[in-house]
Amino acid sequence: MAEGDTIEASIVRMGLAAPGEAFTLTPLSGGVSSDIYRVDLAGGAVCVKRALARLKVAAQWLAPVERNRYEAAWLRFANDACAGCAPRVIAEDARALAFAMPFLAPQDHPTWKSQLRDGRVDPKFAASVGRVLGTIHAASADRGDLARQFATDESFHAIRLEPYLVATARAHAGCAAELKRLVDRTASTRRVLVHGDVSPKNILCGPGGPVLIDAECAWFGDPAFDLAFCLNHLLLKSVWRPAHHRGYQACYAALADAYAALVRWEPAHQVLVRAAALLPALLLARIDGKSPVEYVANPGNKALVREFALGAIGASLSLPALGARWSSHLESRPPVPEP
Repeated sequence: MAEGDTIEASIVRMGLAAPGEAFTLTPLSGGVSSDIYRVDLAGGAVCVKRALARLKVAAQWLAPVERNRYEAAWLRFANDACAGCAPRVIAEDARALAFAMPFLAPQDHPTWKSQLRDGRVDPKFAASVGRVLGTIHAASADRGDLARQFATDESFHAIRLEPYLVATARAHAGCAAELKRLVDRTASTRRVLVHGDVSPKNILCGPGGPVLIDAECAWFGDPAFDLAFCLNHLLLKSVWRPAHHRGYQACYAALADAYAALVRWEPAHQVLVRAAALLPALLLARIDGKSPVEYVANPGNKALVREFALGAIGASLSLPALGARWSSHLESRPPVPEP
């Protein structure tokens, strides 16, 4: 790495510190796609993020680093559409493809993932996530300026469609044609500004409500992807922590209902149908794609997710029907609690 491309040099270029000024740099964990640092400056702490060309996963997974500037642009738009629902961008460094935002202390902004893991399962919070997502989608719907600004089709394919759906199709020839159809339909549907990684680990439980982070996959495309991506995680949590299954199911329904109430750019059922078609494919992808979910490690648990997904892909089920079928599946094959 060239001297001028270091995080330290980027901090100075962004005007966060003067040349020669002392500051403390602490790497933060939790992401596979970027270097993230807490930077303690004289005026307080900030967070600096820079995208990686090769993601930190076992399989080779390359992605365009230009996604960093699209993430910063998504954060700005989201805050305009729904004040406080995303971190504020403080500064950017176009040379290093890095940006700075406030450091949100974990004690005040725990991740939704940690809350769900620990049994703090609140359907009202899930509904607020659905409303935030629906508000951002509605504010961006059918806007030509955003379609041009976020024409990130290549990046979205590299970060989302290829490692999740295309890679999974290679592992499962029996449903490869249906997975390819889902890829083609998702890629060709351009209606709203999509976050692309609406996962409980990327949703902070802030004092004022949900705060969405890690919008590296920002793309003007299919809103169904964001909805399905988040609901998928709520289903998977029942394998991780079976004791809280009923609560996760209540969150699943509350999020979907709150989101659907805000869909105005097309008939709501059309978004929900596309999301329901994507959801079992994403379930399978988190077992057999390039980015398997880390908390489903038991081979038997992987098998029960795989069996459900393979039976649901292409079955034309609604979101409520998928949820009910998932519950029945877990009752017939109770998962082993994961560590």
